[in-house]
Order: sequence, then structure tokens, then C-alpha cells
Amino acid sequence: MGWESVTRTEYVANAGRDEAWTCAPAPVDVLEFHRALPGYAPTRLVGLPEMAREYGVARLFAKDESSRLGLPAFKALGASWAIHRALQNVTDRPVTIVTATDGNHGRAVARFAREFGQRAEIFVPDGLHPAAIKAIRDEGAVVTHVPGNYDAAVEAAASARRGLLVQDTAWEGYEETPGWIVDGYSTLFHEIDGQLGDSPGLVIVPAGVGSLLQAALAHYRSRPSATRVVSVEPVVAACVSASVAAGRPVTVETGATSMAGLNCGTVSALAWPYIRAGLDGCVTVPDAAVAGAARALAAVGVDAGPCGAAPLAALPAVAASDATVILLVTEGAAANPADADPAGTGLAGYSPA
Repeated sequence: MGWESVTRTEYVANAGRDEAWTCAPAPVDVLEFHRALPGYAPTRLVGLPEMAREYGVARLFAKDESSRLGLPAFKALGASWAIHRALQNVTDRPVTIVTATDGNHGRAVARFAREFGQRAEIFVPDGLHPAAIKAIRDEGAVVTHVPGNYDAAVEAAASARRGLLVQDTAWEGYEETPGWIVDGYSTLFHEIDGQLGDSPGLVIVPAGVGSLLQAALAHYRSRPSATRVVSVEPVVAACVSASVAAGRPVTVETGATSMAGLNCGTVSALAWPYIRAGLDGCVTVPDAAVAGAARALAAVGVDAGPCGAAPLAALPAVAASDATVILLVTEGAAANPADADPAGTGLAGYSPA
């Protein structure tokens, strides 16, 4: 692939990885809940034999999340399960489900709030593409713009103190609901088990705040497994990599990136213990590498948005010879379009609600 030669990725090994560390798996009823939802079907696990030969790996697969429960990203799994669980504790309905988002999570929350007969208010930061904002509004949600980055939007949603907060990042005192979201993602990994027939050698996971990464680690570290788990992030928003390098959670300043769903500056407090003990390493990738990876995936019939293409962009930096490799293609191109406005705000034509 010609695009690797003109772009730079960086791999950081996790020196704190504890080979003896184990954790509890997700609840067994999550998969059955999802199977009972209208329109549920396992997403594709696409074999990429020609790419496998080019990269020198035994087998290469893309877990294609471009169509998940009628939405173009994996976030539907976590949002549906978390809202279901949260509403079990609510007797006075309807309520307003509140969250902050870089795109996919907010749309999923809006969709399942509506399907479960509730309202939704979604807080969005600067930099979110107008098409992603419109998609959230089209689900019937109120969209509130917060000047600043994703962390600022999370703070605004949490401080609003109206409705029921269903946020996919955790902090001290707010851990139960983000834990349900992580549990919801476990369905994706159970599907891979069934589709692959054995355990992969390497799974490359896009990481924003680390919730999907936590789900991957909970799945592969809750049982005997030789599977390596590696994260991938934008160069300009590498909070997981920075935290691993520091040996503690750190907040990083974020910049403009086409990988809107990964543009996060702070690791989830709930995910950090899993990352510290269970993650094998981290890769950071520039936007140019991701654009090339997206084109390469499209050429073999895999629809990938920038976040979804990031695992392929990371692959050249990871030693994976003779391994079965899974690329988590977490979103399709429709989830967060990559053609943000030249100023980098992503809000051209957008009027705050």
C-alpha cells in the first residue's frame, strides 16, 4: 500500500501489561437482549486475503460495523443496553436521555431513546460534521452546541442536571451507566468468536475515551487467551497512548482530526484499570494514513469512515506476522463524513439549537 510510505505511525508498548491479570466478563444476558431487538443480525466479518499477504499476516479480517441495528456504527450496542438498564430504575416516564457526543454515540442514544418512548438531548462540541449533527436531529433529539472540545461537551451534559445521563465515559461517582455501555459492546466480540471459530492473535481497537477498548479487554482477559489487544488513536488526540506512557491517566489537548469519534482528551476512569493491566500497546496515526486506509478498504468492499479505517492504518506499526488479525471497523463512511470545512470547525451551516 503506497500510503504507508508517506505517513507516520507510532507504536508504544505497554510496559505495565500484567500477563497474569484477569477480570470478570460481561453479563451473559447482553447478547440475548440484542438478539431480541428488531433488525438484529451479526455484522460481517470480512476476510481480506490479499491484504493479509501484503502485510505478512496469516489471516486478516475486518469486523464491519457500517450497518449495526440500522445505524452506521457499533455504538448502537452500548446505547441500547445502557438505556434499557437505566430505564429499569425509572418509574416516572417519559424522561429525557442526555449525553455528549462526537457523533456516533449521540445518534445511537437519540435512536434508542426514541424507540423506547423517551426524549433525548445531545450535547455536541466544535468540530462535528454538519451531516452528523443533522443525523442526530433526524432521530428526534434536541442538539445543544457547546463551544470547545469533546471534554467540554461532556462537562456540559453532566452539569445540565436534567434528564437521565447516559454517557460513555466514566469519572469518580459516575461509573454504573458507562459500565452498562461497555457491557453492551460485548456482543460484538461474541459475534467474532462465532464467526472466526477460534481466538484471534491480534485485535486492533479504535480508542476514544476507551470504552470499546475496555470491552475488548474484558472479553479477552476474562478467560485464558493469547490474543493481543492494541489501541489506535489520532496523533492529535492520543489520551490512551499518553496515559500508558505516563503510567497514569493524563488529559491531553486535542486538535482537529477527521477521526471525530476518537477526538477525546481524557481516558474513561472505568477503562483505565483494564488499559493499564491488559493492553499490549498503542498506535497513533495521522489523518493522511487513515484516508489512505479508508480508500484501501473501500477497494475491497469494506465501507469505512475515518475511525473505522484507523486499525488498518495502524497495522504497519504492529508486529503481527503469522497472526490472525481482526480490524475493528467501527463505523461506515456515513457516520462521520471526512470532508470537514477548511477552518476545521466542522460546523459550516450549523446553527446551535
